[in-house]
Amino acid sequence: MAEAKRPRPLSPHLQVYRWPVTMATSITHRATGVANYAGAALLTWFLVALASGPEAYATFRTAAASPIGILVLVGYTWSMIFHLLNGVRHLRWDAGYALENDQAERSGLIVFVLSVVLTAAVWLFLV
Repeated sequence: MAEAKRPRPLSPHLQVYRWPVTMATSITHRATGVANYAGAALLTWFLVALASGPEAYATFRTAAASPIGILVLVGYTWSMIFHLLNGVRHLRWDAGYALENDQAERSGLIVFVLSVVLTAAVWLFLV
């Protein structure tokens, strides 16, 4: 008598799979680290333009004041704030705090929300 084969288990499809907050914060932390590295070039451009005289600074200011420039600067601000907050979260983990799953999920959500709120506060202050 032939034994019936059980079907192989299927992985969750992308439409039904939900990323855990901890995974999203981990990936975003790495991405913001890369973005901060690239953003250092913007800071360098600003400082060199500032030191090079009014014409160079005017070029930088024109680029930074354009809609794309403002979007890049807001994104860079969010990237730095998110990376800082999530770095503090990692330091807490290194000290042995908030290591339970529910605490890690909650602190991840707090980092995402607080990074957006602080970015908005910085830009409202600047404008």
